[in-house]
Amino acid sequence: MFNASYSIPKPVNEKVLTYAPHSNERRDLSKKLDEIYSEFIEIPIIIDGKEVRTGDTSDIICPHEHKHKLGKFHKVNEDSVLKAIKAAKGAKRDWAAMPFKDRASIFLRAAELIAGHYRFTLNASTMLCQSKSCHQAEIDSACELIDFLRFNAHFAESIYNDQPFSVPGVWNYVEYRPLEGFVYAVTPFNFTAIAGNLPTSPALMGNTVVWKPASTAIHSGYHVMKILKEAGLPDGVINFVPGSGNIISSAVFKDPDLGGIHFTGSTDVFSNFWKTIADNLSLYKSYPVLIGETGGKNFVFVHPSADISEVAAGIIRGAFEYQGQKCSAASRAYIPRSMWLTLKEILVEEIKTIKLGDVRDFSNFMNAVIDKASFDRITGYINKAGKSPSARIISGGKGNDSTGYFIEPTVIEALDPYYETMQVELFGPVITVYVYEDNKYEETLEICNGTSPFGLTGAIFARDRAAIQLAHKKLLYSAGNFYVNDKPTGAVVGQQPFGGSRYSGTNDKAGSSLNLRRWTNPRTVKENFSPVVDYRYPFLNEEPSGPARGKKRELSGV
Repeated sequence: MFNASYSIPKPVNEKVLTYAPHSNERRDLSKKLDEIYSEFIEIPIIIDGKEVRTGDTSDIICPHEHKHKLGKFHKVNEDSVLKAIKAAKGAKRDWAAMPFKDRASIFLRAAELIAGHYRFTLNASTMLCQSKSCHQAEIDSACELIDFLRFNAHFAESIYNDQPFSVPGVWNYVEYRPLEGFVYAVTPFNFTAIAGNLPTSPALMGNTVVWKPASTAIHSGYHVMKILKEAGLPDGVINFVPGSGNIISSAVFKDPDLGGIHFTGSTDVFSNFWKTIADNLSLYKSYPVLIGETGGKNFVFVHPSADISEVAAGIIRGAFEYQGQKCSAASRAYIPRSMWLTLKEILVEEIKTIKLGDVRDFSNFMNAVIDKASFDRITGYINKAGKSPSARIISGGKGNDSTGYFIEPTVIEALDPYYETMQVELFGPVITVYVYEDNKYEETLEICNGTSPFGLTGAIFARDRAAIQLAHKKLLYSAGNFYVNDKPTGAVVGQQPFGGSRYSGTNDKAGSSLNLRRWTNPRTVKENFSPVVDYRYPFLNEEPSGPARGKKRELSGV
């Protein structure tokens, strides 16, 4: 064994490639898109490093061309879930005992593989399977995932180095053990980076994982799993189990060794997880750690002093990038009446220039929503708003699912600040605007704070510093990520740790040491180099004179 103090390489955020016309990266990505589009892949379950095929399969389609199949994936049954749990528990001892530098090196190696050889594969997979533009894929499946892997190793090192002070003759230290048991990771469709981070961050800290990827993001998730395998991840540390959430969760929640859950998804599902675990609490060896990031009803609040061009750009990017399918997407806006007529005209004209279509056409700013269920739900709210006396559609409002699940970027004006689409998370390319009287700025801030049960992201646009300060105060718990003169999306690992509270989750801040610390079970150790040899403390010594000097107390009844 080599005795040395190892230091993790200092991370820097991965550079975002532009994919400008005639660039090398555009050429290479286009080639990989054609390759993946033309092949048909069969994706297995992966348990203990082995491929498992149940024969129960579902198709993998392109949301923007839903008749085109990219492949099919095998779905778990109860037996295979139990095997995955057994594999995670079986791999735990050796993985937890592996030195941190060796665990970290695996994930750092994975980051390099994504930054290099697999960058265009993972981006093309994300584009085709999850209907992301080249830019949205680049900042997600390349840059953010690379950043998670690199920065998490750095954050983990800082946690392990966080030690108590000692005094002469005593050495105090804290051991950051992994959780007792296995971790259940449930990942969403909308970010490949999140799908990669949720199982790998607990694993980095010595935990083993059962990973349920979203059924609409199996293609990219499988590539992440293969990259981790190539980077040297031992068998059984992360087990890839696509399929029914009910089947998987039912088996996981009954296991006494459930140590924690890492979740991103809907508020309703996460709430049900809490209820089920509470009901099963007597089964578990310890209280399971629950970390979840759920929904949002994210706001853009505009003060009359704001720059109108900045506001327009922030609303369009914040609401319509990736078809509004970001947890952080802007979905409600509060606009002063003095600005509204001009801003409305700018928004309408700018939105007309937005193209939507196939991801392989790089001139498209928007693509398709993820599936038929999302298309129907979002267009249902739009159609309802078009008929409501309390709202009117300012721009967009149409959808077409004949080829792909396309919905126009849509702006709804609500005449009531509590109108349905000011409160309900739509998770689509829709933003609802409420126009407030300029002299009711503070009152409307209070409305904004009380309208939604969520507390994920929000933005204030203003040049008046007092107005910014007031919004900061009034909206204190309305957003876990708060933006000043910027859109409420695009958190960067290491720069803006991400997460919200209220019904938006546990606010454990992915992309920081706060999240990683939750995957540890600290043990304090005191090592005494000079143990006492006499139980007696000085206060027990007798005074030098007096009748009791040198005598022991007689015990009555003895």
